[in-house]
Amino acid sequence: MTEHVEVLVIGAGLSGIGAAYRLQTECPGRSYAILEARETSGGTWDLFRYPGVRSDSDMFTLGYPFRLWRQPKSIAAGRTILDYLRDTAAEYGIDKQIRFGQRVVGAAWSTPDARWTVRTATGDEWTCSFLYVCTGYYRYESGYEADFPGRNGFAGETVHPQHWPEDLDYTGKRVVIIGSGATAVTLVPAMAERAAHVTMLQRSPSYLLVLPTGESAVKRLSPRLVRARNVLLTWALYQASRRWPERTARALREGVAKQLPADVPVDPHFVPRYDPWDQRLCVVPDGDLFAAMRSGRASVVTGTIETFTESGVRLTDGGHLPADLIVTATGLTMVAFGEIALTVDGREIDSHDLHVYKGMMFDGLPNLAWCVGYTNASWTLRADLTSRYVCRLLNYMARHRIDVATPELPAQAHDTGRPLMDLDSGYVRRAAAVLPRQSDRRAWRMRNNYLLDLPRMRLGRIDDGDMRFARTRTGA
Repeated sequence: MTEHVEVLVIGAGLSGIGAAYRLQTECPGRSYAILEARETSGGTWDLFRYPGVRSDSDMFTLGYPFRLWRQPKSIAAGRTILDYLRDTAAEYGIDKQIRFGQRVVGAAWSTPDARWTVRTATGDEWTCSFLYVCTGYYRYESGYEADFPGRNGFAGETVHPQHWPEDLDYTGKRVVIIGSGATAVTLVPAMAERAAHVTMLQRSPSYLLVLPTGESAVKRLSPRLVRARNVLLTWALYQASRRWPERTARALREGVAKQLPADVPVDPHFVPRYDPWDQRLCVVPDGDLFAAMRSGRASVVTGTIETFTESGVRLTDGGHLPADLIVTATGLTMVAFGEIALTVDGREIDSHDLHVYKGMMFDGLPNLAWCVGYTNASWTLRADLTSRYVCRLLNYMARHRIDVATPELPAQAHDTGRPLMDLDSGYVRRAAAVLPRQSDRRAWRMRNNYLLDLPRMRLGRIDDGDMRFARTRTGA
């Protein structure tokens, strides 16, 4: 049996729940459903179960603007965030619109019918007038695993944070965590509480920023004002990083130096090879990583792996790190559109051939949007702007009796060669062959500037000349 809704949302995580709220409130009466591949809601915050998992953005901006974060801790634990998401879905009746165990594998657009036909792995079929993909940008089934020599010869256990075993006991064990990103920075202090010793092994360091988890301003300011203040502070830090990278880098290094034990030098362990915000900044809440180092329960080593050994990891400089457990915090595997196979009137779509329009739609893809958040600020800031723009577009189409809206890249536009996400991180470089690209035209660039996006997405013209509209006999 085929079910039809006007809007089909893919994914019941942070973005999908936010999208459902906007559809209910800004497009009242329009039918929608959410298809969720897993058996539970929450997306990232249900999937990741590694020790200490937490937000790397403050919750006053990562939380929804329609249901403000009111707890005093701005950097929250993963379980707390998951409860917040599920409570939001229940409060607004969104949970009743979720269909679990429905992993979407294909979506086919028919211009004569002005609709998408969506297939799931279980063989179910849905049709919709508008398809809204809220799956995020990484593969849930598996993270990125580097091919380390000698891995099979290691006598201990190796785990990836994306699939943390529930019964893993690392009490009293020597742990080596490979990586220097947000996940590694989170794992080190959390595991150091029970492990014999934790070593963070990094090939190259990341920029770290110590922030307090408590938000004292919430006692004297409303959550809305705290949210606005944090938006401005994050924006100012990013702008300073791009305009004055050397000064910003020096300030970040000096902040780290004040936290380090006397016997740990800043260089080479905390001097990255890139400018600030070429990759995401890693937040260290309350300086917990450095507290673990000062206590002697954790340490950092900068070097290149030669091979795993039976008892640990040998480096190219001859050093050896003994380990009972190795955690490969080597990153994510990025994918486009949740790896859904897309066709338009029988023509297969290659995601790399597409150009992004207003950070959410793509040339030649009718009635489809992909919700992608910011890389230099809280994900929700852009995700919510995207959902509100989708609602504006749907309402515009209804008022003008339009069935099809398709972005069309102007003939005079030039491909910049830059991927949808303009970061120098390894997971972005690895995904260059699958990510859509940017053009040099304003509407066809992926901006990471909330203060500029806000008026353009909320007030900018829908019929801006780059969007092509059509009516069909069936749709009418």
